[in-house]
Amino acid sequence: MKTPDIRLYKNDLPDGLVFKDAIAVDCEAMGLNPHRDRLCVIQLSGGDEVCHLVQFELGASVAPNLQRLLEDDEIVKIFHFARFDVMLLKQALGIRVNPVFCTKIASRLARTYTDSHSYKSVCLELAGVQISKVQQSSDWGAKVLSEDQLEYAATDVLYLHEIREKLNIMLAREGRTEMAQACFDFLHTRTDLDLAGWLDQDIFSHHG
Repeated sequence: MKTPDIRLYKNDLPDGLVFKDAIAVDCEAMGLNPHRDRLCVIQLSGGDEVCHLVQFELGASVAPNLQRLLEDDEIVKIFHFARFDVMLLKQALGIRVNPVFCTKIASRLARTYTDSHSYKSVCLELAGVQISKVQQSSDWGAKVLSEDQLEYAATDVLYLHEIREKLNIMLAREGRTEMAQACFDFLHTRTDLDLAGWLDQDIFSHHG
């Protein structure tokens, strides 16, 4: 397992931080309801084993440097289960992340031989790393985050570049690259529906 270089900031990224063509991104919140549960932490990595963590204080609602980065059309943002993170960032900070690559969607389209598409499962198979999810349900709104929380947050982005690379190979091999991209492009519509009240409904379903 990689040993991350963790850099912690408050409420926004610092001025002058530069990333290249792709960054891994993940969010931690008080829960899974974006109308109720606030954004607490966002973690980013440029694929260089450095993890940049932004901790948001209660009431924080703007992060201009972070917004510029996440809305930069020249930099791909890699998530695992982008639907939640994209929705949360839209609700909490008014950020419309673009462009997006979701390793969970890609895994579902490429790894059809398994039903295991969690970050833990994908990390184990594609990055050869056994990660712990113990801190997933901890108090991310705490004023001071523990060392275990910081390490957990960093781990959630350290392997996404490698996973994306391997999933891209599999998608191309199976002829599903364009289908995956169409799914990524639809995420903003899907998250707009989520926030508008259709979170638990499949509007394409015949039932109901």
